[in-house]
Amino acid sequence: MTEQLYLALVWMGVLSVFTLLLFGWDKLMAKLGRRRIPEASLLFACLVGGALGGFVGMHLFHHKIRKPKFYVTVPLLVVVDVAILAAVRFCF
Repeated sequence: MTEQLYLALVWMGVLSVFTLLLFGWDKLMAKLGRRRIPEASLLFACLVGGALGGFVGMHLFHHKIRKPKFYVTVPLLVVVDVAILAAVRFCF
């Protein structure tokens, strides 16, 4: 495994765990009627490498699964993350 691939996997792994926790926290705050995490922040966390965590969080917590902005965008970002990993794997 190249160093670039290792770093990309660590980056996406850490951000995926963070994004999963963000989705869980937002769902908890929604249930409690408290201040929520903005949708733009959740999507940004997915965009910068946490898409897999966002996808798992959506389904694990049944959160944002009815919003097209999420059920279309997050799976597409998972595909983008996989493509980035493949590019790093085969180009370096």
